[in-house]
Amino acid sequence: MNMQAFQIMVILPRIQWKVMAVALGNSCVTDYQRLGDPDDLETAVQYFQAAVDLAPAGHPDRAMYLQDLASGYGVRYQRLGDLNDLEAALQHSQAAVDLIPAGHPERAWYLNNLASSYGEHYQRLGDLNDLEEVLQHSREALDLVPTGHPDRAGYLKNIATGYRDRYLRLGNLDDLEGILQHLQAVVDNTPAGHPDRAGYLQDLATGYRDRYQRLGSLKDLEAALWHYQAAVELAPAGHSDKAQYLQNLATAYGDLYKRFGDLNDLEAALQHSQAAVGLLPAGHPDRALYIQNLASSYGNRHQRLGDLNDLEAALQHFQAAMDITPIGHPKRAGHLISLATGCYDRYQKLGDLNDLEVALHHLRAAVDLTPAGHPDQVKYLQILALFLMSKYQRLKQPNDLESIQTYFTASLNITTSTPEHSFNLNTAYLHLDMHSTFSITPIGHPKRAGHLISLATGCYDRYQKLGDLNDLEVALHHLRAAVDLTPAGHPDQVKYLQILALFLMSKYQRLKQPNDLESIQTYFTASLNITTSTPEVTWDRILRWASFAAQFQPEHCIFAFRHAFYLLPELLWIGHSIPVRHDMIRRLRISQVTATATRNCINLLDLPSAVEIMEQGLGTVYQQMLQLKTDIDELPPAQAQAFQHYSMELYNVGSDPSMSLVNKRNHLIQDIRKQDGFEYFLLPKPYKVLCQASQGGPVIILNSHQDGCDAIIMLVSAEPLHVPLDVTLKELDSQKVLLQQLLGHCNVRVRGESDSTRLFGCKEGFTSKSPRERFEKLLNWLWTGVASPIYHTLEMNNVHSGRLWWLPTGAFTGLPLHACAPTDQFIHSYTATLGSLLDAYSKKSSKSPAKVSVIGVTDTGSGRTRLLPGVQQEVKNICSVVPLSQVECLKDQQATVDAVRLQLEHSAWVHLACHGTQDLSEPTRSHLLLYGGNLELKTILRMPLSNAEVVFLAACQTAMGDSELVNESIHLGGGFIAAGFRGAIGMLWSMNDQDGPLVAKKFYSHLFRDGRQPQARDAAEALHLAIKQLRRQDVPYERWVPIIHMGI
Repeated sequence: MNMQAFQIMVILPRIQWKVMAVALGNSCVTDYQRLGDPDDLETAVQYFQAAVDLAPAGHPDRAMYLQDLASGYGVRYQRLGDLNDLEAALQHSQAAVDLIPAGHPERAWYLNNLASSYGEHYQRLGDLNDLEEVLQHSREALDLVPTGHPDRAGYLKNIATGYRDRYLRLGNLDDLEGILQHLQAVVDNTPAGHPDRAGYLQDLATGYRDRYQRLGSLKDLEAALWHYQAAVELAPAGHSDKAQYLQNLATAYGDLYKRFGDLNDLEAALQHSQAAVGLLPAGHPDRALYIQNLASSYGNRHQRLGDLNDLEAALQHFQAAMDITPIGHPKRAGHLISLATGCYDRYQKLGDLNDLEVALHHLRAAVDLTPAGHPDQVKYLQILALFLMSKYQRLKQPNDLESIQTYFTASLNITTSTPEHSFNLNTAYLHLDMHSTFSITPIGHPKRAGHLISLATGCYDRYQKLGDLNDLEVALHHLRAAVDLTPAGHPDQVKYLQILALFLMSKYQRLKQPNDLESIQTYFTASLNITTSTPEVTWDRILRWASFAAQFQPEHCIFAFRHAFYLLPELLWIGHSIPVRHDMIRRLRISQVTATATRNCINLLDLPSAVEIMEQGLGTVYQQMLQLKTDIDELPPAQAQAFQHYSMELYNVGSDPSMSLVNKRNHLIQDIRKQDGFEYFLLPKPYKVLCQASQGGPVIILNSHQDGCDAIIMLVSAEPLHVPLDVTLKELDSQKVLLQQLLGHCNVRVRGESDSTRLFGCKEGFTSKSPRERFEKLLNWLWTGVASPIYHTLEMNNVHSGRLWWLPTGAFTGLPLHACAPTDQFIHSYTATLGSLLDAYSKKSSKSPAKVSVIGVTDTGSGRTRLLPGVQQEVKNICSVVPLSQVECLKDQQATVDAVRLQLEHSAWVHLACHGTQDLSEPTRSHLLLYGGNLELKTILRMPLSNAEVVFLAACQTAMGDSELVNESIHLGGGFIAAGFRGAIGMLWSMNDQDGPLVAKKFYSHLFRDGRQPQARDAAEALHLAIKQLRRQDVPYERWVPIIHMGI
């Protein structure tokens, strides 16, 4: 009691001291609720205790003072989590009820408070006896108030809460129906405009959500969302529970996302969760819980999109939740578990052992905080054992193995009577009594199917370890039962069907029974018609089916691969940042899967499908990047304007695009695809469309695979042709290594090095003739094993000369295929996708005279790059053959990033003579080195290049990409094509500075010959003639081989 209060009480009559103490206690509680200072709670309890002490036994208000004291302890428990406070609250609330005789007008109120205390006690300790007390006292309270009583709704709510707790514990469907019955009655008893109506709508929504989780009915989920949304709309700004309403709405959107996988729902869940946290001030008792929920939302988005930033955000929020949860609080252990799981996820993603150690540290702390007999004790012990398994697999430390055994044994020694207590982990079943959980899970319990799946998985694990066929049969029995228990449309339906199909694969491989093959097909096909599984999980499972089908069900192999590749747009969603997409491609091994799928199609003699799947695999990332830079001239004006608006907005937001903006754009795309002529808008095209890429000449697709290498020749007026190649994947990789070593010995990586350095700067042991001999050996190998059989096949089909396009993939990328033929009967070009060729053919050339922008940078001004003295002559040579009215030059200091960007936006033909740098770790950061700055590939991809025709990149490594990504959009030359140019001249490695002037002059002389206007389709021939002239001077291979043409 503070001095001011004591002074007031001294001047009051003693009979009023009790009233004053209660008033002061309530004032302190109000101050706490307003400011969050726990000292106010301590003072409040002291005042309430003083009031009780001043009211002797038999005093008419003693029960009321006892209840005030119970409430004070209850509020302090909610803040600090001290079990002693909860016990005190229950004790004093019971004492208050004991003082209220039957028939007392306020007995219902006291009983309701006692029920609430038992509810808190149950939540803390999980004792079912507490739950029965909740229901008993709540029912008695309800029976004491007549229909229409203002407190009746609250008492109905308490009964519903008791039913819900018991339902969550025992899974009795009758309890679930009781929840909804009583909550609907609560709402019906609460008139519109009542301040508690929003809260009651929330409770009813939660009841519907519970039933949705049990039965999987979409109507229940929709009802939950409707009532949650109604509650949010009813709660005005500043409403004390609005944060809770927003969080519950976020949770329901999370359920909807899990049901349909719609990223709109995932984003809505995250936004509402963020809004909920934003409404809670520092010190609010629920802030930690809401931050925890927000962390979980970030975690869900990480699981879907794979963006490490989301995982980092989840970890930061999990940590923040724990930091503001006081030691001893009942939820602290749960926060530690979440934080440990986040660290473990990051360990699995990045392999940093420190993350695993931190995860184990938090887990041990959670176990230490969990009292014996707590419902979560078994679960925490088993998670700890599971994480230790990962550590043992990594470090093989014997003490970890001992700890695993200790924790699992401890978990088994805990006697439980509920299925929740017997938490099992699939990888741990060989250590656990698998049947204990299932045997105590009643029929109809919402988790029975999940426990059947876990039991089946455990049996399957034991089958794999011991080979006992009975374990496999038991696993299949439980799986079928789980599938039968799962209603149509349930979020887990896809998962269970696919696991059943995978287990049946093992059985077929063992017994070779034909009916199992039919079942595998049936279950996988059924799962593909349901969209509730995450794309990444489905991708993995379908690929396992495809691999199995290739061996045992060839007729279904292509079908399986096609469905896997249909998932790529979702896996590589445009809402990802580009680095995340690149990481996803590597992690999911998309290039290897593409090669495997193509090889299987070839083996099955289905070359059109091979081409379609190859194009879909190669073009997916390219398409996702190109979506923001698509030619939409043929669209209706309104749609074209809307599409362009959304696309440019996406570019303006940088590397972290707004997901709501992405979703608006995606809805527009769906509308566009419904129109005639736009069925394949931004989608992979069928072979009948793809073959038009060969309208200018044959396109050679090269596929490298561990089982063999192949070429597919596409001809516009004939069926595709298959050419088996007598080279292996290992040989291709070896030749690429030799090429890189040869280039290193000859120092040809940077334009501007002297000829003597380039030719005679080889390492010790190499003579000036060594590079020529080695190049000849490499080119001869390429001719014999790759090009020669292709040329032979072309000749057999009456194709003897003209244009020819190479589409290399995998290990073929980066090899000088254009340079290996002993004759020059073909004019060679490259493309990375058929789609990019089709786009180039469909683009209309400008009718106005072509303008050539020439950018020459002798010195970047940085002092860190070599001078390029040949650039000055190169610029002069171009200006000497291009009409002055059609050429504009930017030299050295004039060639800034901004000036060059402006030229690119308005020019049809662009010549860039400068340094270039390739960034393989983040390809979109590859760049041209201009005066005073760099022009990055990601900037080029954002630029509106409506007039673009051909770009000549006389810079280093502008056509060398990353073979793991297998996509033209990851190098500078391909980047310009992705941005809108129809063709590009690029370098596999650096051009010799003295060759630039000669090649440029011959190139542009041919294009502008006899007063003609340059045409994009003539660029390849112009380069062919320029290289021919260069070769006549008997220059070394390393000087003419790297210069290539891309596009039409």
